[in-house]
Amino acid sequence: MPDKPARNPPAADPPAADRILAAIRAVPRGSVAGYGHIASRAGLPGRARLVARVLGQNDDPALPWHRILRSDGRIAFPAGSPGFDEQARRLRAEGVEVRNGRVRIPESDDSLDAAVWRPR
Repeated sequence: MPDKPARNPPAADPPAADRILAAIRAVPRGSVAGYGHIASRAGLPGRARLVARVLGQNDDPALPWHRILRSDGRIAFPAGSPGFDEQARRLRAEGVEVRNGRVRIPESDDSLDAAVWRPR
């Protein structure tokens, strides 16, 4: 049986990238979300790395990229790097508390049961 040729990793197809960008744009000012949450909201559960790739390739200055963090609330850039400092600055400008490069990410349960029965 002949070996199959090596394949490059699949690129983000435009519809998936568009859904990811729309999910990022939907994160309100002063709020944050994890890469995995954005992937789920875009209909791509388990594709957090694709979200990171789409963000890395984006050059739209109006995209609120700074609102997207690791699942544990950490900024993905190395501490002290220009990207880290810029993301922390933008988050703080929106009233988000950043401590030691980490933000508290709210639990997200978008189910109808959670909306109806969640204690207020």
